[in-house]
Amino acid sequence: MAKRDYYEVLGVTKSASADEIKKAYRKLAIQFHPDKNPGNPEAEEKFKEAAEAYEVLSNPEKKQRYDQFGHQGVGGAGGFGGGGMNMDDIFSQFGDIFGGGGGFSSFFGGGGGGRRTKKGTNLRVKMKLTLAEIANGVEKKIKVKRHLIADGVTFKTCSACQGTGQMKKVVNTMLGQMVSASTCNVCGGSGQIVDKKPADADSRGLIVKEEVISINIPGGVAEGMQLSMSGKGNEIPGGIAGDLLIVIEEIEDKVLQRDGNNVIYDLYVSFVDAALGASIEVPTIEGKVKIKIEQGTQSGKMLRLKGKGIKDINGYTKGDQLIMVNVWTPTHLSREEKEALEGLRDSDNFKPDPGNSEKSFFDKMKEFF
Repeated sequence: MAKRDYYEVLGVTKSASADEIKKAYRKLAIQFHPDKNPGNPEAEEKFKEAAEAYEVLSNPEKKQRYDQFGHQGVGGAGGFGGGGMNMDDIFSQFGDIFGGGGGFSSFFGGGGGGRRTKKGTNLRVKMKLTLAEIANGVEKKIKVKRHLIADGVTFKTCSACQGTGQMKKVVNTMLGQMVSASTCNVCGGSGQIVDKKPADADSRGLIVKEEVISINIPGGVAEGMQLSMSGKGNEIPGGIAGDLLIVIEEIEDKVLQRDGNNVIYDLYVSFVDAALGASIEVPTIEGKVKIKIEQGTQSGKMLRLKGKGIKDINGYTKGDQLIMVNVWTPTHLSREEKEALEGLRDSDNFKPDPGNSEKSFFDKMKEFF
């Protein structure tokens, strides 16, 4: 089933402020919170859907990518991030949306109970792609060094915090007892400490391991876009693994120039070919093709190769290849060539006569864009 628009999920417009987005999410989180809807899978799904929408729209960079590229721009397809947020992710990342340190569960009187789930750190890699790879998407394999829980590691409950991950301190004041909570400095908030570990593991039971990860890059990605693979970051004892963030870098093509989903190519033709017409081979993303230059083609004319551009990241359409025709004027002529051209100087056919049928440069740009 297709994902709903994030603005529609939260019931706000694209022009909504950060405060309005937060208020809308808070309202839905209260309405569909599991503590208020025990055993209701539909409410849980709406709770997750709202959290996913807020996770994107509350982040200025992700919001900008979503506004420009839709769900795929923030990892909504192809195995990347976005969908699939679990309850641990939500409580861990948005537990303080209501203010204070109690999180969701304390807001509802502790019905959910327990400590927040910690998340391992994210890993970030840069992915350089050619224009051809960007055009239709590509599968890449990369080597990533991750912190993983070593085989054979066993854990035991932290005696300092009794497995809660928090240290509570009671202070007597004029208004009565005040209870404050802080992350346990023994287990780091995981509620667990290492019991047994192999010799090559560190004090947390982690080892550094190199893995080969296969990444499916969707067609139509752009420079600076960041994709996310959930759970492919560093692991953490008693928590969930971080994410692998893939930052896209475009390798500049020496021949073709990208303009959105379109591709632009500057074609230089001789005066003879422009005057008499010709069949000329031009490069495209998918290889070379032949195009016809009509007799009397003027410099500045734009030709279009339909569907020879870049795939739209939000759909199945493709951009076009636009060919700008430039008539090449020779800069060095032999005596015979000069004499031949001098004989044609006064010919009526060689005098510029654009008339009303010739469109201006700006009219041509309006027509194509």
